[in-house]
Amino acid sequence: MDALRGRGLRMTPQRRAIVSEVMRTPGHISPTVIARKVQGEMPGVNASTVYRTLTLLEEVGVLSHSHLETGAEYHRAEEAEHVHLTCARCGRDDTLSLGEARRLQQLIRAHHGFEADLTHFGIKGRCVDCAAAVGSASRA
Repeated sequence: MDALRGRGLRMTPQRRAIVSEVMRTPGHISPTVIARKVQGEMPGVNASTVYRTLTLLEEVGVLSHSHLETGAEYHRAEEAEHVHLTCARCGRDDTLSLGEARRLQQLIRAHHGFEADLTHFGIKGRCVDCAAAVGSASRA
């Protein structure tokens, strides 16, 4: 809340409720879930107010977002240092630390001169169980 006030923004009751819910939420922060929880406590809060507040929290460095199969998800900035791995078959979501992904970033940089932000989008593929199931089905 101090970060938003520091930008000269008013802390309306709606914005205060949204920020409080965000700070109580561990791990991934879904805008839809935040909106539902805040609207349960404070009917009349628009989803657009939730999205605008999440965007403001990202602009001041409190949150970071990723685009996943299910839509945008936010994380506290200090918890955002991972890559999402999403199974295209069963939908299971796993994570890869940036340390583990560093070689991929280096490969992209070496071959294309491109500095990749691997935290912004999820990598779609098959989890170990689905890859094994597809592999055994094709051998049959």
